[in-house]
Amino acid sequence: MFVLPSIESWHLYVITDEHLSGGRSHIQIAEDAIAGGADVIQLRDKSASSRKLFQTALELRRLTREAGVTFIVNDRLDITLAVDADGLHIGRDDLPLAVARRWIKRDKILGVSAATVDEALEAEAHGADYLGVGPIYEARGTKFDAGKPIGLNLLQNIRHRCNTPVIAIGGIQSKNVEDVINAGATGIAVISAVVSAPDITAAVRDLKEQIMVAKKN
Repeated sequence: MFVLPSIESWHLYVITDEHLSGGRSHIQIAEDAIAGGADVIQLRDKSASSRKLFQTALELRRLTREAGVTFIVNDRLDITLAVDADGLHIGRDDLPLAVARRWIKRDKILGVSAATVDEALEAEAHGADYLGVGPIYEARGTKFDAGKPIGLNLLQNIRHRCNTPVIAIGGIQSKNVEDVINAGATGIAVISAVVSAPDITAAVRDLKEQIMVAKKN
């Protein structure tokens, strides 16, 4: 039986995006990312129909379960429940956290985006299992709904004020992985740094290695 890894053991969290992938599908992205050592795969698609998203999520559920990788669905509570995903991630404009928590039971994961200390504390108080904190660096060129960068100081402040694991996101690349880990991130979430890479598996492997080195230092 598949045992869900603890969030504290997450290192690299890969978010799929077909618009940035050079024609590769969510499935192809996930397969290559898993081959490189991704700990978490999140399915994110704001434009797909519900039927297409369900079919994609069903295949990703199979892939991740076989690989022992955590599978999270972005935004869509219905898809999360329909395919028995490991969890749901919601943003500030999505379903209210309290409502999502009623459906996402404690054997599942509920992640919540936070860009301020107050948002992080509120999410923690209402039962978030992890905080998606960012964007750390500029990310509006590749993620249309990304906000203004919050920087490392705010990331560090959130980490000090909250006990909930923090997954940092937004403009994170090889050159700044160490700084983000040193600021207190439990793990790192990426989109373009992996999805847009010519070789997704190699990009994941490189980032994962850098994260692990940074955590040991």
